[in-house]
Amino acid sequence: MMLLRKYMSLLGIGSAIIDLILPKENYNKGELINGHFYIKGGTIEQRLKRIDSDLVLIDKSTNTERVIDTTTILSSKLINAEEDNKVSFTFKLPEDIPVSCDNVSYRFKTRLTFNEGVESRDQDIIKVV
Repeated sequence: MMLLRKYMSLLGIGSAIIDLILPKENYNKGELINGHFYIKGGTIEQRLKRIDSDLVLIDKSTNTERVIDTTTILSSKLINAEEDNKVSFTFKLPEDIPVSCDNVSYRFKTRLTFNEGVESRDQDIIKVV
């Protein structure tokens, strides 16, 4: 049974999940965002490799996405089955980015990578005012 669970988690089934928790939705240019990643263990223990969170600008007028900046946390923490974990997240918004409007929006795209190569993903929309 354990082997089946391991193979299922390698396929992403029953794998740990990540959720970026932010204190609010609206931020000023240059503001420091202090939040945390909530990691919920899956059906088996998995060794964490890294967390990457990209701030992505989405421009609807040109239909393009551009990564403004990335935060990477390297870790070899073991996430036990069903365990709840918190990892701090700090991100400084650049001073020179355009404010959110009808054509410009922002989101954090987060990837949790394990030693086995499985990924868990999350997206969080923010507004720059």
